[in-house]
Amino acid sequence: MSFSVSVRQFEAPLPVEMGQTILEAALARDLPYPHGCRSGNCGACKSELISGEVEMSPYSDFALTEAEKNNGLILACRAVPWSDCEVKFLEADETVAHPLRHMQCRVVDLAAMTHDIRRICLEVKSGGPYTFSAGQYASLEFPGLPARDYSMANRPGETTLEFHIRLLPGGAVTPFVSQTLKVGDRVKVIGPYGTSYLREKHSGPIIALAGGSGLAPIKSIVDQALDIGCKQPIHLYLGVRDERDLYLEDYFRERAAAHPNLSFTPVLSEPSSATARRTGFLADIVRQDFDGVDGAKAYLAGPPVMVETAVSALEALGIRKQDCHADAFYTEADKARLSQKVPT
Repeated sequence: MSFSVSVRQFEAPLPVEMGQTILEAALARDLPYPHGCRSGNCGACKSELISGEVEMSPYSDFALTEAEKNNGLILACRAVPWSDCEVKFLEADETVAHPLRHMQCRVVDLAAMTHDIRRICLEVKSGGPYTFSAGQYASLEFPGLPARDYSMANRPGETTLEFHIRLLPGGAVTPFVSQTLKVGDRVKVIGPYGTSYLREKHSGPIIALAGGSGLAPIKSIVDQALDIGCKQPIHLYLGVRDERDLYLEDYFRERAAAHPNLSFTPVLSEPSSATARRTGFLADIVRQDFDGVDGAKAYLAGPPVMVETAVSALEALGIRKQDCHADAFYTEADKARLSQKVPT
C-alpha cells in the first residue's frame, strides 16, 4: 500500500510506501528534495504540510521548534504519511540544483592532516561530470562498508575531489580509512547533497565557523568566495581541542596575507599547556568578537553541540534565521542516541 504525496515543486505526485518517509521516497527516485542529515537533526528538509496527515518520528528541537510545528511545518526525513498529502519544501535563497551523480572514483592521494584526520583525494573515473556548490557533501562508499557522508573540501570545478575524514574509534568506516585505505582503491561517490552552501550573490559579511574536520566544507566555501572575488569581510574561525588538532593553519595564514578581507582565528577549547592562542568555545568567541551580525551570512560545520551553541549565539546577536547555514556532523552513534528520544 502506498500514499500519493503531491510536492508543489515537483511535476508528478510522489508515491510513498507505507512506513516510508517523504524524503526517502523522493531520494529513491533521485528527486532533488532539499535535505541534510536525514535523521531529524538539521532542519534542511523542513516543509509545509498543506493537507493530509503524517506521523513524525523523533527529531531534534533544533531542527524543528514547537512553534514551527504548530504553524504546520514538518521534517520530510521524519514524516511518514498516513493519507494522501500535499507538501511544499521551503525554498532556500539562491536555490541551486546540480544533477545527482553516481560515480566510481579512485584514490589518488592520501595525507595525514592531524593525528586523527586523514585527507583523501579522489579522481572521478566514471559517472561524471560532477558539479556542486561550495559547502555541499557527498555519500562515500568504500568496498564492503556502509556509506557515509563527507563534505567536499575542494572548490567546485576542480578535477580532484578532496575529503577530510576523522577517525572515530570503534566506527564501522573511519578505522578503514585511517589504517587500510590506499592509493588506487576504488570508492563509490553519490552526490551532491546539502543546503549549507555559499550564497555567491550575498555581499554582506561572512562568518565561517568550523569545528575539527568540519573545516572541509568551510574551506571550500572560503576558497570559493575568495576566488570569485568576494570583497566583503570573511571571518574564519577554526575550533579544536588542542594544538595537535589544528590543521591547515599555514594555508589560511597565506590566504589571509593575500586577501586582506579574510581573517583567520584558531581557537583551542581544551589546551593542554599554556598558550597565546584564543581559548574557549566558538560560541563564546563569537559573543566576544561581534556586537551585532545583522546582514551577515554564517556558515557552520562541525560537532552538533558546537553548531547549536554557535547558532544560538549568532541569533542572539541579530542574525536572521535564514542567513544561518549549518551542517552538523552527526555520527552513527549520535543518530542512534537521538532516535531513542521520546517522540515529539
